[in-house]
Amino acid sequence: MHKIYDLVTFTFDPLHHFWEKDSTQRAVAGFLVVVFVLALGTIEMKRQGWITGQLATLIPTSHFMAINLAFTLVLVLEVVGLIFTLPCSISKSVGKQFEILALILLRDAFKTLADFPEPIAITGHEMELWTLISDGCGAVIIFGLLGVYALLRRNLDETLKGGTRLFKFVAAKKLVALVMLAIFVGMGIQNGLLVLHGEHPHHFFKNFYTVLIFSDIMLVLIAQRFLPEFRAVFRNSGFALATLLIRLALTAPPFYNVGIGIGSAIFACLLTLVYNTFYSSNSKYVQKRT
Repeated sequence: MHKIYDLVTFTFDPLHHFWEKDSTQRAVAGFLVVVFVLALGTIEMKRQGWITGQLATLIPTSHFMAINLAFTLVLVLEVVGLIFTLPCSISKSVGKQFEILALILLRDAFKTLADFPEPIAITGHEMELWTLISDGCGAVIIFGLLGVYALLRRNLDETLKGGTRLFKFVAAKKLVALVMLAIFVGMGIQNGLLVLHGEHPHHFFKNFYTVLIFSDIMLVLIAQRFLPEFRAVFRNSGFALATLLIRLALTAPPFYNVGIGIGSAIFACLLTLVYNTFYSSNSKYVQKRT
């Protein structure tokens, strides 16, 4: 079994290092700029009638869809970053998922722009305007709650210290991360093939977040093997429930999605606050009980 842990670690660590390198991040950022400019140019060529035939059916007519494409690619990069944070603490992984939720709400706000005419006008599109405002304000509120969550996480103690058990624990989570990376790539390839064949692609981020729920439960079960004490099990299970609420926010209709998303962020903050207050090893109440 130890050989499996070593193999997983030696596979995961180089991939993680490559992704986090400054040169990789700069290259990815440059790629986003190029894609955005090309998307704008391609849409304009279709509007001018320079692109026709079967290819033209795959190209939208609204320039705002180029913004949607850019934010979609940003989300793809954030999800990859999320996968690489899975071997870290569950609380950190949950924070990353809230970052992605905030970005998804922002993307949905920009996506709503595609329903407006060019040049942009509000008349006759009041509902789309309120949806845009709701998604944008929801993203800002979650962004603010993320700051609160980050402050609370600083006092969140780790119940498992260094040593062989910690190495095995982290390696097991790296195995889950590698499986999730493979699923992510497979779903992306499948969606790309659907687009190329002129078929309607599936809801990539919503479907992948569903898979993430199962991965979070798996991480909770793995954590219970190495951290069987009640406070750790309850905390990790609570964070898994927070990710479930995120999934519900992604599938909810406008306005409800913002409410559920904000509620999930408040829930995560409240869970962390309660844990720090009554169950953290640094808590004065724990010291009194002991």
